[in-house]
Amino acid sequence: VQLQASGGGLVQAGGSLRLSCAASGRIFSSYVMGWFRQAPGKEREFVAAIRWSNSFTYYADSAKGRFTISRDNAKNTVYLQMNSLKSEDTAVYYCAAAGRLATTIHGVDYWGKGTLVTVSS
Repeated sequence: VQLQASGGGLVQAGGSLRLSCAASGRIFSSYVMGWFRQAPGKEREFVAAIRWSNSFTYYADSAKGRFTISRDNAKNTVYLQMNSLKSEDTAVYYCAAAGRLATTIHGVDYWGKGTLVTVSS
């Protein structure tokens, strides 16, 4: 499985960004696709995940109410819509895939290259 993340950039606090993760290769319907992020000097942390088969979604507390994860099966793409961005959302965002829900880096089977999100205050 190959994952290609895109959509990062510079945005002002309160603004929005949409990240995309294009998946290729052998993607099983049981997979859970997700997003993690890593801020400077901090560990990589879970943000959100979605089951490929039924679109069940899961969010970190920091993302609830502001971020929305979704998927487009036809395009093999997962999105992360981020609204009301805060400076503390500044991080490199990584797309991830796993055979089961993974809320830590240890459960992830595949990683994409990160995309940088910078939120200016």
